[in-house]
Parts: sequence; C-alpha cells; structure tokens
Amino acid sequence: MLAAEKEQNKREKDNALNERVPPLKLSGLSVQELQDLCKDLHRKIDVVDEARYDLEVKVAKNESEIQSQTQKIWDLKGTMNRTKLKRVKKSSDAMFGALTESKLSSKADFKANLKTVKKEEEKKEEVTDWRKNVEAMSGMEGRKKLFNANQ
Repeated sequence: MLAAEKEQNKREKDNALNERVPPLKLSGLSVQELQDLCKDLHRKIDVVDEARYDLEVKVAKNESEIQSQTQKIWDLKGTMNRTKLKRVKKSSDAMFGALTESKLSSKADFKANLKTVKKEEEKKEEVTDWRKNVEAMSGMEGRKKLFNANQ
C-alpha cells in the first residue's frame, strides 16, 4: 500500500508540473527570448520556494507543539495517581437504618411546620380578641359609629 501511495504522489507531482510549466522548446529561440524565459522561470521558482518555506515553517511549528503537548501528557501521567476505591458492603440493618432516618427527619420537619401554623393561628385569635375588647370598652358610642358606617 505504501508503494502504491508513493506512485500516486509521483504521478500527481508530474501532472502538477506539466500543468504549471509548459514543455520547453529551446530550438530556434533568440538570446533575448531565452533570457526572458529564464527570468520567468526564476520568478516561478521564487514563488514556489516561498510557499515551500512557509509550509515548512508551519510543519515545524506544529511538530514542536505536538512534541510539547506529548511531553506535558507524560509529565501529568507521572504525577496523577488514581486513588484505589475500597468496596464497602453495608449490612441490611445499616441500609434499613439509613432509610428510616430520612423518613424520621421528614416527620420532624412536618411537626415543626405544624407548630408554626398553630402559632400563627394563636396570633390571629389574639388580634380578634383585642378588637372585641376595644369594642366592649367603647360601649354604645363604638357601636353607633359602626352602625352609622355600615349604613
């Protein structure tokens, strides 16, 4: 397979060169035409060399990045130790105890909420009792005011 890939790469390279560089016909050319042809070929070589140089720099940069990342991975592998977990078996009594504790705590919460509701009801009763006492103390005048306000 490797030989087939090399052969394929060689064919692609030949095809690319044939497309970019036409076959040379040097016979019958004047000196000026040969000089122009050489200048044109040098310009094309310069462009290709710059592109090749840019690609080589990018490849080298990527290879150094890969190498540094690989080194970091190896460094981290050495420092990171996985803790070994111990298998713990709970007895059936312990599991039952854990289940009942959660139910008992919910009952305690319910009782606490019930006590606060009772306290709020007692406060409301105290307020209504205070109003009754005020009306009783005010006597007939308080009742007349209420009677007139309702009409």
